[in-house]
Amino acid sequence: MLFTDRADAGRRLAEAVRHLQSEDPVVLGLPRGGVPVAYQVAQALDAPLDVIVVRKLGVPYQRELGFGAIGEGGIRVLSDDIIRRGRVNQSDIASVEREEATELARQAARFRAGRPRLSLDGRTAIVIDDGIATGATAAAACQVVRAQGAARVVLAVPVAPPDAAERLRSTVDEIVCLSTPYAFSAVGEWYEDFSQTSDDEVVSLLAQAAAGAAPRTRTGKGAPESVPTEQEVRVEAGPVVLTGDLTRPTATAPIVMFAHGSGSSRHSPRNRAVAAALNRAGLGTLLFDLLTPAEEANRANVFDIDTLARRLADATRWLRDRAPVPIGYFGASTGAAAALRAAAYPDADIGAVVSRGGRPDLAGRSLLGSVQAPTLLIVGGNDTLVLDLNRQAQSALSCENTLEIVPGASHLFEERGALDRVSVLARDWFTRHFHLQPA
Repeated sequence: MLFTDRADAGRRLAEAVRHLQSEDPVVLGLPRGGVPVAYQVAQALDAPLDVIVVRKLGVPYQRELGFGAIGEGGIRVLSDDIIRRGRVNQSDIASVEREEATELARQAARFRAGRPRLSLDGRTAIVIDDGIATGATAAAACQVVRAQGAARVVLAVPVAPPDAAERLRSTVDEIVCLSTPYAFSAVGEWYEDFSQTSDDEVVSLLAQAAAGAAPRTRTGKGAPESVPTEQEVRVEAGPVVLTGDLTRPTATAPIVMFAHGSGSSRHSPRNRAVAAALNRAGLGTLLFDLLTPAEEANRANVFDIDTLARRLADATRWLRDRAPVPIGYFGASTGAAAALRAAAYPDADIGAVVSRGGRPDLAGRSLLGSVQAPTLLIVGGNDTLVLDLNRQAQSALSCENTLEIVPGASHLFEERGALDRVSVLARDWFTRHFHLQPA
C-alpha cells in the first residue's frame, strides 16, 4: 500500500478507526509527522486533537538505547531491566531527565501555542504516527498516555514492519495498522511525498483543530445539528480544471474563495485554520489551487499575477453558476494581489476582500483604484518590508479599506496567538460586510 502523502494516509486511517467514534475518543499525534495524519483522523471522527509529546531517556554512553521516557504532567516510564543491565545510576537518570524535561516543555509550549493539554482521564486515546520503524517511540508514547489516565489506548498507524506491529500489541488495547509489508526498510518508502513536517505545520494544524472543536448545538434526541462538510470539486477556470475543497454550512451561505500565495496550496494549514473559523461563523469556503501541478513546477508562475487573477475570475464565474450566493476573496502572499486584481474587474461583484500577509502592491496601482469591494489588509508587525508595501497599496485604494497590524507577528503569523487573531479579523470583516451575525 502506497500513500500519496500524510493527509492521504490520515484519511485512509480514519476509515479504519471509524468504529471508535462512539467511544468519544481523543486523537493524539506524535510530532512532527504524526500530526498531519492525526489531524485527518480527528476531523473524520469529529474528535479533539492534541499532541503526545514524549522524550526518550537514553543511556548516557549509548543515547540511542532508551532506558525510559518522560511525558507531560511529570509522567516517567522506566525500564528497570535496561537500567540494571546498562548500569545506569540515579545520578545519570536525574541528569538525563532534567535535560529531556527542558526540551519536552519547550516543544509542548511551542506546539500548543498556550493552549492547555487535553485531559485523558477515563477517555479512549488514539495515538497516531505516520509510520513505525522500531516502535520504540510509539511504545513510549502509549505508556505515557496510559499513565496520564487514559482508560483505553489504541495505536493507529498507516504502515509498520510485521515484527514491530506484533511487539506493540502487548502494550496497547488495540492496534490498527493499514499495511505491514515484509519488505520494509523505512517508513518514507511507503509515501510518494514524505517531505519533512515543520514545527509551523504542527502548530497550525493544532490551532485549526482547536478552533474547530467548539461545542455544537444539539437538537432532538441529542443528535448534532448539520455540520459543514468538505467536498472535493473540479473547478473550471478557463482552459484548465483545478482541484478544490468546497465547504458550505448552508445552501444560502456566502462563500469565501481562497487565493493561495507563492509556494502554497489548498492544503496550507494557515489558510485552512482561517477557513475553519469562517465555517464556524456560517460562511462557506472554497480552497483551490490556482495553478496545475505542472505549472507550479515553474517558480515564475506564482508571480504571474495576471494569470492568477484571470484564473480566479474564471473560477468565480464557475462557482456563481453553481451557487448564486455572495462571494468574497481571501488572499495570501501573491494570492492577495490576484484577489484584488480579480476584484477590480468590471463584472467582479465581490462582497469583501481580506489579504493576509499579502502583496497587494503586485496588483498594480491603477487596478487597485478600481477595486470596489471593502478590503482588509492584515500584516504582521514584524514583517516590516511587507507592511511598507501594504501601506503603499492602501494609499491606492479608493474603496472602504482598513490596515490591521498584528503586533509581534512575522510574515507567516507563526507566533503564539497570531493566527487566531488573523482568523478573528477575517471572520469579523466578512460577517460584517455579508451582514451576518459573528459567531
